[in-house]
Amino acid sequence: MAYNLLKGKRGIIFGALDEKSMAWQIALKCHEEGAVFTLSNAPIALRMGKINELADLCNHAVVIGADATSSTDLEQVFAQSMEVLGGKIDFVLHSIGMSPNVRKKIPYTETNYENFLKTIDISALSFHKVMQSAMKLDALNEWASVVALSYIAAQRTFPGYNDMADAKALLESIARSFGFQYGFKKKVRVNTISQSPTLTTAGSGVEGFDAFFHYAEKLSPLGNANAEECADYCLTLFSDLTRKVTMQNLFHDGGFSFTGVSTELVEQLLTKQHEA
Repeated sequence: MAYNLLKGKRGIIFGALDEKSMAWQIALKCHEEGAVFTLSNAPIALRMGKINELADLCNHAVVIGADATSSTDLEQVFAQSMEVLGGKIDFVLHSIGMSPNVRKKIPYTETNYENFLKTIDISALSFHKVMQSAMKLDALNEWASVVALSYIAAQRTFPGYNDMADAKALLESIARSFGFQYGFKKKVRVNTISQSPTLTTAGSGVEGFDAFFHYAEKLSPLGNANAEECADYCLTLFSDLTRKVTMQNLFHDGGFSFTGVSTELVEQLLTKQHEA
């Protein structure tokens, strides 16, 4: 059911790759709610993914290739988006993250530092560069909303998440610091959503992801939030209903973040103890 929450709003969505991407689901929901937007991803992702299929589903949205670590590329995304959409931008989604150390299964304690710097640049500094580029071009309307996707590994240790945990911690810090500046300058809101472990292309590459997923499902009173539910939550942050929400890391995880232990998990552990 659509509520026209984003009717008349213009946006940019970074990071959609295929149907498993949270950015893909968010784009579909934004379209359903009346928004117009451009789609952007790295040139290699445009070749590997299905973003053109998504564009067709979203009223033939314009796709703009860009390296999110390049300020020059990002400035071009904002300039072109304002041109094709007919005005300044009302919302931006940052759904960008990649770790060479995770992909190559290099343990955290044996990290390759060149890879580590790439992780930070792609997964966190790109968020700063997105907003710096927008501010430089005065590309965002007053009360615009910028949202980045995060994960609770920024606060708690999940060993298989590797250096992505450090990147997410920095991402959340950037949201607070840039949100402070952008709020005073232009009334722009900046927030991160700390999502449940979600079955995405990127998430499935994390060592032990299946265990993370099932553990969180058993611990969360409401169960894990899926990509479609994350999209619904994003819509509220892009809408005018959350004008005074900024500089926050918002947990969207079925209660996992504030649950110590669940009855089901305790009972399973006790059963295994008795069987032993």
